[in-house]
Amino acid sequence: MYPDSYTLRPAKIFTESAEISGHCVRIDNGRIAAITATADRDIPVIELPGTTLLPGLIDLHIHGREGCDVMDATPEAIATISRSLAQHGVTGFLATTVTSSWEETLAAMDNLGRAAQSNQPGAQVLGGYSEGLFFASAHKGAHNDHYFLAPTRERMDALLEASRGELKVVALAPEVDGAMDIIPYLKSRGVKVMIGHTDATYDQTRGALEAGACGGVHVFNGMRGIHHREPGCTGAVLVHDANVEVIADGVHLHPAILQMICKLKDPSRVTLISDCINAGGLQDGRYQLGKMDINLEAGVARTDSGSLAGSTLTLERAAANLHQLAGIDLRDAVHMASLSPAKFLGIDDRTGSIAAGKAADLAVLGEDGSVRATFVAGRPVFCDAAVEEQLAALR
Repeated sequence: MYPDSYTLRPAKIFTESAEISGHCVRIDNGRIAAITATADRDIPVIELPGTTLLPGLIDLHIHGREGCDVMDATPEAIATISRSLAQHGVTGFLATTVTSSWEETLAAMDNLGRAAQSNQPGAQVLGGYSEGLFFASAHKGAHNDHYFLAPTRERMDALLEASRGELKVVALAPEVDGAMDIIPYLKSRGVKVMIGHTDATYDQTRGALEAGACGGVHVFNGMRGIHHREPGCTGAVLVHDANVEVIADGVHLHPAILQMICKLKDPSRVTLISDCINAGGLQDGRYQLGKMDINLEAGVARTDSGSLAGSTLTLERAAANLHQLAGIDLRDAVHMASLSPAKFLGIDDRTGSIAAGKAADLAVLGEDGSVRATFVAGRPVFCDAAVEEQLAALR
């Protein structure tokens, strides 16, 4: 058992409004009690020289890691993904499905719903994300269109029921039959709609946003691009008040495109995602994503036809890439992987940034950019040997 109260003393802290040095963060009963210039002598201190304390990262769009997939529909798969994510500073995630059979999708929803209502060994399941089934073939990417379905109320109700009400996001193409009618219905049920794997025009996308859709799935990828006479889905989600998911792995988007996105969008509307598949953390080779065979070469996943198939990215690396490739301030980039997704989910009052009163969902970043420790509600779920030695002394 660890003490109810302790203090973290890093070299720097990324708060919501500034980067500060020479301060401590006191944690009481799983919450951030205070950010202070000095540590209380009566409370144990964990010394973290040379590190930066970050808010815990939130991955809104992830399929799997280390050989496990959300579609495996087992508690063991979710637990493996949870532990792996904790090693990369992630404290919460949306377990994301991919196109498969209807029966397998319902089984995955049932499993992720149970996982969201229980404690995980690392990053916590914040709900489910349905990426699959309701797409258009023109931009299907790594989704098998043999399994595509029309988005009906009956199917949405079934997904919600299977997930025990934990379904948070449904991705769809607005031009498919029934999509425009289902958007306001999902909104009324508390489910956010994201537009993706679509050939929707600018006007169709704008109509979907006006109907209640929230933004674009991995912007630029899997959607009609920008043409000067037809801005397409990409143009619509960039110029309107919409969220955009960004895969900042240096492969899915050119650095100039990363810069453009960040110039066009308010930071709170940009969410870094990993879109990681089960090959994340593993060696190059042959894998499967849903019903599609995937080749992983030099860490890049593609279908046999050459289409990109998710990634092997981690969120702390995504933030570093946005900083290095696009010149975005690192603190702002980190908040695109923590505060922005928390706001999207409507949980920023309790997590997503380092502020007194919020949950102690935190990550410790070393000087080399690697994650040295991760805390979920003040509980250490991952730490390196040096941090573990200090924690052991507190037991």
